[in-house]
Amino acid sequence: MPESKKKQLARLKEHAHKIKQETIDFFNVERFFHLTDKKRFHQVISDRTFQDLDMEEVFMFIDRTVSKVGQQFLYHTLRTIPDDTLRTERFEKKVKIFKDKPELKDAVLLELGTLQSTNAYYIVSLFLREHIQKPGWFWIIPLLSLASVSSVLLLFVFPQAFIALVVLLAVNFGFHYWNKNNLYQYANSIPQLSRMTWAAKKISELEGMGDDHPEIRKSIAAIESLGVPMSIFRLEAKLQSEIGLLVEHILELIKALFLIEPLALYHVLNQLDKKRTEIQEIYTYIGETDVAMSISFLRDELPSFCIPSIDKNKKRLTAVDIYHPLIYQSVANSIDITGKSALLTGSNMSGKTTFIRTIGINAILAQTINTCFAREFRIPMLKVNSAIRISDDLLNEKSYYFEEVLAVKALLEESRSGFQNLFLLDEMFKGTNTVERVASGKAVLEYLTKHDNLVFAATHDLQLADLLTDTFKTFHFTETVESDQLIFDYKIKTGVLTDTNAIRILELNLYPSEVTDEAKQLATRMFNNKVTRNQL
Repeated sequence: MPESKKKQLARLKEHAHKIKQETIDFFNVERFFHLTDKKRFHQVISDRTFQDLDMEEVFMFIDRTVSKVGQQFLYHTLRTIPDDTLRTERFEKKVKIFKDKPELKDAVLLELGTLQSTNAYYIVSLFLREHIQKPGWFWIIPLLSLASVSSVLLLFVFPQAFIALVVLLAVNFGFHYWNKNNLYQYANSIPQLSRMTWAAKKISELEGMGDDHPEIRKSIAAIESLGVPMSIFRLEAKLQSEIGLLVEHILELIKALFLIEPLALYHVLNQLDKKRTEIQEIYTYIGETDVAMSISFLRDELPSFCIPSIDKNKKRLTAVDIYHPLIYQSVANSIDITGKSALLTGSNMSGKTTFIRTIGINAILAQTINTCFAREFRIPMLKVNSAIRISDDLLNEKSYYFEEVLAVKALLEESRSGFQNLFLLDEMFKGTNTVERVASGKAVLEYLTKHDNLVFAATHDLQLADLLTDTFKTFHFTETVESDQLIFDYKIKTGVLTDTNAIRILELNLYPSEVTDEAKQLATRMFNNKVTRNQL
């Protein structure tokens, strides 16, 4: 029994107000992003940066989309920073409509709910991939179809025509089932295109929902004009579940005799090939509407958020009570950087790398969905690039250090692009010795922070703070030892880290006293020698 609209709406609302529980098929979710042209964007977030910032998990947290089209469009949105504000302005207009008119929001939700089938993932292939082409001998198909029609008509005059009809049926069955494989390639996407077009039509007729897409009604009319041939695919999708076996066999005989399916398939593909722009217009309209709906649901669920300010000040970043969305009860921090970049020190697990990721995640979200996990977030328009999660590439015989070299080289090249960047780095050149690590790190960081670029770098090398005082502002994270336990407050503090607990942590983990005593004596001597050299 079909679900009532009231029950369907309640179910859709319940799911939209929480993180999706089902496994996300990223292979298909990413389909639109990988197929579409990305040249017109200010930045396409690289695979490395997307992985460094755990943006796949951030996507899963943010995703409150209803349709599969919207889910694909949200992923594409998080991977692309536009060079203007038109996309975010359209999002905000729809979010405001949903907030001001809950009944309209419910109506949109119901229409988007018709595109929850995984088959909707394949709509993008209709306008972004080449269609199958007619074979050279296809001219025989309409001739055989015409011969079948003629034989049926002749039956009323010459019963002997039945013999010809049987022969034609046998021949046509061969062509009919040859075409089945071609038909199945589109059996998922074309029926979903019809559903998407109908949903777009219903939504665009609602007050205020078609204002930002002046061409949407023309695009809808263009697809609706295909009419009867499109119904062949809807019928094919329903055969197995909604009609009886006898009726199915009768319909199959009729379609085979008159070769309806191959004629309809190639006619529709020919028409769809001419209407790629219109299909993409409808797809974008549904995608943007669903993403706006997702943003609306997300904001309702967050403990705090802000709409960011994209500043014209070239080298300034301000964050007030910014937090990481994936950490339960994440500690909020504030930072204000003007004219310099940021160097973060602190022990492992103290929070410095998480803070760098928090800045990067929010810098991307500020420029994609206009929503940040902070009370205030202000940045210039930035490209976001990182070198955080680096590992050996054993299959290609590349060492950890060589992977680091290549990752940092990519950032150096990007710094000369002529656009302002946000560079995020964690423990540069860990794969080499201390002296060369500090020397190389200082040179690279000073190079990256040129040309109004902003750099957030985490390091254990306190010497870097002394070497970068002109270009970097220093911050640190600390921990305390209380009752033989490490206590982290995860709060960012200004200045250089002065108290370290590395050796104390060895003691807490019951290292032999002979080891820890010698380590403390050596550390004291090294620190005193450093102070003496600095005084000289």
